[in-house]
Amino acid sequence: MYRISYAEIVNDSSDERRAQERLALDHAIDLLTAAEEKGPNSAEATQAVLYLQKLWGFLIKDLADPSNELGEALRANLISIGLWVIKEADQIMSEKSKNFAGIIDVTRTIRDGLR
Repeated sequence: MYRISYAEIVNDSSDERRAQERLALDHAIDLLTAAEEKGPNSAEATQAVLYLQKLWGFLIKDLADPSNELGEALRANLISIGLWVIKEADQIMSEKSKNFAGIIDVTRTIRDGLR
């Protein structure tokens, strides 16, 4: 009567995980937008960069896990994007870049791909 397949549970779990990832990326976009308005030397910039680096660190760790269900090529591409975002965020904090717009665009693209 209450037969739920393992595949249904896994799909529900994956959908929930993607929704959480979207929320985390939305929060990053909000922080980055505030940082862009205030400038790279602001407290908002520091907060946005630290959050973004932690978020991408978590995502990269998950993507590198062999049990991750995404295809190998997609995982590799997302890891490369994450490393670029972290590097660009470092450049902003060291005042070598002001490329908030680029990071925001990439983050939006990744977020939109989770739908």
